Amino acid sequence: MKIRYKFAIAVLTVAGIVGPPAFAAQNKGDKVAAQPAGAAAKPQLPGGASALSETHGDWTVNCQITGTNKVCSLSHQQFNKQSGQRLLAIELTTKTGQDASGTLALPFGLALANGVALEIDDKKLDGTLQFNTCQAVGCLVPVTFNADTTPLLQNATTLKINAIAADTMQPISFTISLNG
Repeated sequence: MKIRYKFAIAVLTVAGIVGPPAFAAQNKGDKVAAQPAGAAAKPQLPGGASALSETHGDWTVNCQITGTNKVCSLSHQQFNKQSGQRLLAIELTTKTGQDASGTLALPFGLALANGVALEIDDKKLDGTLQFNTCQAVGCLVPVTFNADTTPLLQNATTLKINAIAADTMQPISFTISLNG
């Protein structure tokens, strides 16, 4: 009787140690159970990446997962062909998919008090945008495109930034390709 008892204990012990991993391996191919109702799906990027950067035409799309949010931005930069120095940059994000807001980084030497005016394919937008500050990257202009203006950008070929040169007080324009 003592031998059978010890044998039974040994079998149960081995089953307790080996059983769960074997069961888990057996069910490895099973599908994951559906999330309970009301549980929000976590945002995902292709391949399970936590960040992604892709070029579309003349623009770059950058997305990253932060907590339970997926944040994406569109950016475009232009450089001086001789020096390689950046002339301008624009970065935009959207909160609703119908709008866009962000920042223009323009070169030093512009008449800051005059601000900048924008044109989409030679259609002047109302108002003047004011410079916010200047930093090492250039002078920054906050920009917002509402739901009425965003479709114009999507269907246009260029965004023109009109400014005034501080030294000559002559108009200067920067053209951004909207290809992408």
